[in-house]
Amino acid sequence: MLNYLHVKNLVLVKEAEINLSEQLNVLTGETGAGKSIIIGSIALALGAKADKDMIRSGQEYALVELVFSEERQEVKDLLKEMELPEEEDGTIILSRKLQPTRSIYKINGETVTAKQVKELAELLIDMHGQHEHESLMKESKQKALLDDYAGETLVSLKKEIAEVYKQYKELQAKMESLSMEEGQRERALSLALFEAEEIERADLTIGEGEEIRSLLRKMQNGQKISEGVGKAYSFLAENDGNALDQIGYAARELNILGGGDASLQSMINQIYEAEDIVRGLSRDLKDYLESLSFDEETFVEKSERLAVIDHLTMKYGKDEEAVLSYGQQKREEAENLKDLSATLEKLSKEKEQAGKKLQMLCEKAHVEREQAAEVLSKEITEVLLDLNFLKVSFRIAVEGEKDFGSDGYDSVSYLISMNPGEPMRPIAQVASGGELSRIMLALKCVFARKDAISTLVFDEIDTGISGKTAWKVATRMGYLSRNHQVIAITHLPQIAAFGDRHFVIEKNEEDAMTVTNIRSLSQEEMVAEIARVLAADTVSDTVLENAAELKEKADQEKQKMMV
Repeated sequence: MLNYLHVKNLVLVKEAEINLSEQLNVLTGETGAGKSIIIGSIALALGAKADKDMIRSGQEYALVELVFSEERQEVKDLLKEMELPEEEDGTIILSRKLQPTRSIYKINGETVTAKQVKELAELLIDMHGQHEHESLMKESKQKALLDDYAGETLVSLKKEIAEVYKQYKELQAKMESLSMEEGQRERALSLALFEAEEIERADLTIGEGEEIRSLLRKMQNGQKISEGVGKAYSFLAENDGNALDQIGYAARELNILGGGDASLQSMINQIYEAEDIVRGLSRDLKDYLESLSFDEETFVEKSERLAVIDHLTMKYGKDEEAVLSYGQQKREEAENLKDLSATLEKLSKEKEQAGKKLQMLCEKAHVEREQAAEVLSKEITEVLLDLNFLKVSFRIAVEGEKDFGSDGYDSVSYLISMNPGEPMRPIAQVASGGELSRIMLALKCVFARKDAISTLVFDEIDTGISGKTAWKVATRMGYLSRNHQVIAITHLPQIAAFGDRHFVIEKNEEDAMTVTNIRSLSQEEMVAEIARVLAADTVSDTVLENAAELKEKADQEKQKMMV
């Protein structure tokens, strides 16, 4: 669960910190006070997109810190896999420092990537944004939710389907590329053979071109190099008064004077070392000089060979390795084209086998989806009835399509009938915003029974509902919070009344700047805030009494939940 939230320099928030209840946490406040900033800060810490405009005006950075407590083994295993430190008490600290040019993420004090944070977040918290319920109108989202519910068997099947589907499409593409008229085949075969044979005749060696270039440079500069090296050698060892002789003379003169003078002996040693160095260098220069020669026939031969290599690399690849690879491809293409009918027949059989396997896997996935859809439909229907859909019928339809896809051949559609006698139709055609919110809440409630994620965040999931329906939704969220931590931004007094901990978001002015603050409410302040949410304008004594009654009723309902 999420124990603690700390926000600093984020948009209108100067600094705020809250300690959260392990059950239902509600956040209320006037429109524009910054309620979504608080929930948005959680999303930011978990890797949501951000820009420099989110940093409070005049500040260099913004900071969000989240402290979770988590004992599940799968979370510990992920931390170990990421080579991140683990706290003995299960504490996990996530932080994000947002700067104008970059963000710095940390997990338990270690700097990490956004990808690592997102991967860990999937095990810690489920975020429901203001408009997420609208995604229910997309069949792709409906299918994804059903697949999540179906579990590991379907996950494994989908992975296998994706692999076989890739093979199937590759075989199909290869067959299409080889399917051509006889005239086209002959031209393609002729070109493939010409290119393959041209490369094979050249008998290339990887790195050969660069070796020849180096040799030619050396040969072209041979005379100039020979003259220079010869002069250097003569200065060192051949001419009268050469360096080697002069160093020898100096060494002998100093050696005569050496005696017991330690300083002079050190210099004698150094000059003998210099003599050895010059003698060795002279030998090296002589050997190098003897190796230099200019053979015109060799020069022409190597130049012609280099021209062949350059011609092939210009046509077929950047270097010898690329040219040889291209030649191998063309040789294989030519072999295929020589016996095109046999090649196509072989590919056709392989494609047929892949198609049969794909069909079998898709059928298995279809059965898994149908079974999951039947169970999920019943569970969602039960929750919808509890959310004041009085005579609702809900069904998840799984239809097999003719065409394969990378995840099977099924289309999935969520169908609903709001009233007896009305036909089942896609929810996108009949559900309002408020109804979509309740359907999404129903899904969250059902998934919460199955998922291990302990923290659920709802940003105004109560949009478009009121009255008795609002009470039903509030009660359901109360039940949900008995086994999960729930954090909810709400504008409904009914949900606020069920809060185990209530925070109010307020916008004030400090030092001529707007500041959003958040504070936890006492029991008495909770009633006053519920009254504010209830009131159209002025909070009268009657409104306060109604708020107290609503809070008491919610507390009584929560007591029943504990039984």
